[in-house]
Amino acid sequence: MSSTVYGLVAEFDDADAILEAADKIRDAGYRVVEAYTPFPVHGLAEKIAKEDIRVPWLMFGCGILGLCVAYSLEWSTNSPWVESVLKHVPVDIVTRAWAYPMNIGGKPFHSWVSFIPPAYEWTILFTAFGAVFGMLLLNGLPRPYHSIFNAKNFDRASQDKFFLCIEAADPKFDYENTWQFLQSLHPSDVSEVEK
Repeated sequence: MSSTVYGLVAEFDDADAILEAADKIRDAGYRVVEAYTPFPVHGLAEKIAKEDIRVPWLMFGCGILGLCVAYSLEWSTNSPWVESVLKHVPVDIVTRAWAYPMNIGGKPFHSWVSFIPPAYEWTILFTAFGAVFGMLLLNGLPRPYHSIFNAKNFDRASQDKFFLCIEAADPKFDYENTWQFLQSLHPSDVSEVEK
């Protein structure tokens, strides 16, 4: 197999055929598979799905980071010890801009109960940023070029054709065996995709 091969793609004429083929591909043990359809095909995503837990863990980490950043910001700006540490800094502007503890209503400087709502909001904000930017980063977006664009007739994937691509990165991928397997699914065409 040449290192210039991205994978093999099978072209189907309707949604039922691609669903049936996706079942057979999953049962055959292929896991690095992508489907391209002109409209959403109900059940197709579940048939070729790969379990990827990186985004939820990234969201969790960003949420914890947001909580820690918000709480430490609130705590440090309301604690008199910060002012005592920063008073040794020669620039007076830093001291005035950073440490300005306020005793409001006789509450202690570390009034953790009043710190909860802003820290909670920052947790949600950082979690949302982790979800959006993590998804974009892990999906490799924006991607103006993809190897699948080299597939024969792929311009019709947004019109009336359905494609299943088994990538060369799949551990079970063997050029000849995978080609014969895709032919056995009775597609309208099987072609090689170059990188």
